[in-house]
Amino acid sequence: LVSWTLKPSPNSRASWCIVVSSPTASQHTRATTMGEVAAELLYNMAPLALSGAGAGAGAEVGSCAPLLAELRQLWGEIGKSREERERMVHELEAECTRVYRRKVDEATGERALLHQSLAASEAEIAALTAALGAENSTQFKVNKWTVSLNERVSSATALLEELRAMRAERSKQFSDIRSEIEKISAEIAGRSHGQDNSPRAGDAHDLTIRRLNDYRARLSTLQKEKSERLHKVLEHVTEVHSLCDVLGEDFIAIVNEVHPGLHEADPGKPTSISDTTLTRLSQVVAMLTSEKAKRAAMLREAVVPLVELWDLMDSPVEERRGFQKAAAVLRPAKEEVLSSGVLSMASIKRTEEEVERLTRLKAGRMKELVLKRRLELENICRSMHVEPDASTVPEKSIALIDSGLVNPSELMASIDDQIAKAKEEHQSRKDIMEKINKWLLACEEEKWLDDHNVVCLHILQFECVLSGCIGQ
Repeated sequence: LVSWTLKPSPNSRASWCIVVSSPTASQHTRATTMGEVAAELLYNMAPLALSGAGAGAGAEVGSCAPLLAELRQLWGEIGKSREERERMVHELEAECTRVYRRKVDEATGERALLHQSLAASEAEIAALTAALGAENSTQFKVNKWTVSLNERVSSATALLEELRAMRAERSKQFSDIRSEIEKISAEIAGRSHGQDNSPRAGDAHDLTIRRLNDYRARLSTLQKEKSERLHKVLEHVTEVHSLCDVLGEDFIAIVNEVHPGLHEADPGKPTSISDTTLTRLSQVVAMLTSEKAKRAAMLREAVVPLVELWDLMDSPVEERRGFQKAAAVLRPAKEEVLSSGVLSMASIKRTEEEVERLTRLKAGRMKELVLKRRLELENICRSMHVEPDASTVPEKSIALIDSGLVNPSELMASIDDQIAKAKEEHQSRKDIMEKINKWLLACEEEKWLDDHNVVCLHILQFECVLSGCIGQ
């Protein structure tokens, strides 16, 4: 508050001066000026020239001087008494006091608001630096030695904008990593994943690099587990496809029972890698493997007599070619690379039907085969100049087959044994047979020469007779 009193002036041409009590120099200057104005108005003094009050104060008085002169003139013309002038001066003092008080209150409120804003900014800066793990960084400290509050508030505001941008970027990193973690976790658990990328309550209070690295490590572990599970799923699906191909089963229908997404080529639907899917795939692989072994045994039971009938009936290559893939089941080393559909029920049934057909034809073709084998035996024996075994002569063999007294297969086996023995004997007599053949060849040549000589003698005799007849 500004207060002043009128006292006699010992060193001025005016009879009064103003004594001002003020806490600051600026207020002291303003109060002194007001006192001089009051003295001028009360005592009809000449306008005072201020000295040492500053350019600003002089400007204020200079701007009011015409009004003061006009007011003094008006009071003089009106004839205002001293009491009226004192009353009006007091009113002018009160009005000036109210104006200054209002300005002081406004400045005080502005200062309080700046302090409040600065305190809130510093509190938010402290919270953000703590959340970001940068409490001890001098980069994020407000300069408290700045004189102006506006400068300190501006510095805090700029620092807040930087920290908020860092928090937004860090929150986005946490949100992206957390979303990927939840997505992979949902895939492993076999549940649907929601697209909720809003930050969690704990994320806003702890956005440190250490916690972000923990999230990244967890994500890396989940990604590795996902890769391993995906590899296992693909292995199982490939094995199921191979088994279905060999067994002639519908691959899509079987896989659909496990999970529809295992055969769909939709990039928007990830491959199921849950424990349930892996367990079901393992069960399907085990079931199909067991079925494969069962059908391989069934096919092997049908192929064994089929091959025996081929050998027994001397079936041509063209007739065997249609069942060569099925015959591969007799080679255990190649059982894993069986042809497509070779173990299907249709293929097994077709093989069994071929066995039945050949079995029905066996009795009719056995006579031909017996005669063929007997002819082969006779040719071998003839080359050795020996007589074949008379127990398997054609007439007797056919009679035995027709009567049913002997199994054609046993008769064929007997003839084959005789052929094998004849071949062994022929091999053992090879040297002797070569000498005999040479002797026979020489005998044939000698006989040819004898015959040739006889012919030549006859020709000579004929020529002699002919020449004698001509001479007569």
